[in-house]
Amino acid sequence: MDNPPCRFHAAWVEPVEDGWIPSGTGAAVPRTQLQEERSRQVLTRNRSPDVPFEQSVNPYRGCEHGCIYCYARPNHAWMDLSPGLDFETRLFYKPDAPELLARVLNRPGYRPSPIALGTATDAWQPAERRLQLTRRIIQVLAERRHPLCAVTKSALVERDLDLLAPMAEQGLVRCALSITTLDAGLSRRMEPRAAVPARRLRVLSRLQAAGVPCGVLVAPVIPGLNDHELESILAAARRAGARFARMVVLRLPYEVEELFETWLDRHMPQRRQRVMKQVRALHGGRTCGGGFGRRLEGEGVLARLLTRRFDVACRKLGLGAPPPLRCDLFRPRFSKDQLELPGLDLE
Repeated sequence: MDNPPCRFHAAWVEPVEDGWIPSGTGAAVPRTQLQEERSRQVLTRNRSPDVPFEQSVNPYRGCEHGCIYCYARPNHAWMDLSPGLDFETRLFYKPDAPELLARVLNRPGYRPSPIALGTATDAWQPAERRLQLTRRIIQVLAERRHPLCAVTKSALVERDLDLLAPMAEQGLVRCALSITTLDAGLSRRMEPRAAVPARRLRVLSRLQAAGVPCGVLVAPVIPGLNDHELESILAAARRAGARFARMVVLRLPYEVEELFETWLDRHMPQRRQRVMKQVRALHGGRTCGGGFGRRLEGEGVLARLLTRRFDVACRKLGLGAPPPLRCDLFRPRFSKDQLELPGLDLE
């Protein structure tokens, strides 16, 4: 993985082979570094018509999964770091995220709507095994009977079935597994530290068996690389128990374009020109569409063809819309020194 400089730097440092480094030696494999990030708020709200949620929580910045196409990579530039290897190895976590979220939910004027978990980076990435921030966030939501929707590539989500299954019984949760390809070899190169596709399908099946409504997110669809798998991914997910599906086409904002092209040159150079040409065809000649209604679905003939194929496959397989989540069960948990109305059950 390359580590291009932060786009905000005034000066860039580029390594040059000058004969001083002995042959056969190089930089050691970088280890993951975790750093606390203190935030004043943790709940992010949006008004985008492209996404099916109004608010989200991301306990981590950066992601160990290392997906080469990840649209969140450029966010690392705001931390004065590279969207390349830094994004995968220099992670930030919000240790007080559960407490900050609880504080917001307990406000008298708060009105509940489903909270999306892990919309920028995976909430169940490897660091979560030790830090357990995502689990504590789910506990906060479960205690208050607050609706939750989540998407992940990780098998670690199974760990939290003891919390998710009871929430599902109350209509408070749904989950989607993100599956980009069924080809384990391609997945290993493109998503090096995410769960293999077969494992994600087993996770989907186990969540569904536990009563958690599950779907599949086919994302990103990359023309000339994995678009031929669209129907087979949907069919495999349906066999595993998926009830709903969504598709998102590839977009390459800022530095991700260069990173992805370099990756193509390294792993499948014979396809680079074709893939990049079709990616640009999806976004009006660019590699990332900027307008609502086009950036995730694309535009033009190729985008309409992909959407048509997706719709036909979903209809044949019986994959519908995601089930609605209940907001009427929400109950804030007041602090002990706050007075409660007598006879009113707030728990």
